[in-house]
Amino acid sequence: MRVFNFTIIASGLDPHAEDFADRFFEAGCGDATISLQRGVLILEFTREAKNITQAIFSAIRDVQKTGAKVTHIEPDYLVSLSDIANRAGITRAAASHYAKGLRGKGFPLPIARITTESPLWDWFSVSRWLKKRSYVSHYAVIEAKVMRETNLAIRGEDIEHAVFAKKLAELKQKAA
Repeated sequence: MRVFNFTIIASGLDPHAEDFADRFFEAGCGDATISLQRGVLILEFTREAKNITQAIFSAIRDVQKTGAKVTHIEPDYLVSLSDIANRAGITRAAASHYAKGLRGKGFPLPIARITTESPLWDWFSVSRWLKKRSYVSHYAVIEAKVMRETNLAIRGEDIEHAVFAKKLAELKQKAA
């Protein structure tokens, strides 16, 4: 078993309710630190599981048992150059050089805010590129894919593997 760290963003519960914290503990979220930031429910998990998929889906199931609605999983799959540098353990300048094509060939193109000065990249695509250059591990690439597909499934967007959407639908049905 490995330990995985991730954050679930949720909504739909009154944080002032008397049984608020107890609900999460009783639902199996004893491995999460719960906070409210800017009116949003934040659950920071340190979950032990066989793999990242099992960790995330079991945490989603547990959060849904409380009646809360999962809206997002972090770390997000959309990343800035600073995020890329931090996740890969490289300098911001190196990440910028890769993005501009000054170092290395074939760096992925940004997928959001392309016309702004702060574009965003798909971390899964970037992590695959960085793995070929030994900056990130195989596990980092797998985790990036799971995070991306889970968030896309939560939002109901088209994803490569329908299994994530199906799993989320099953979790929602069990929570109802």
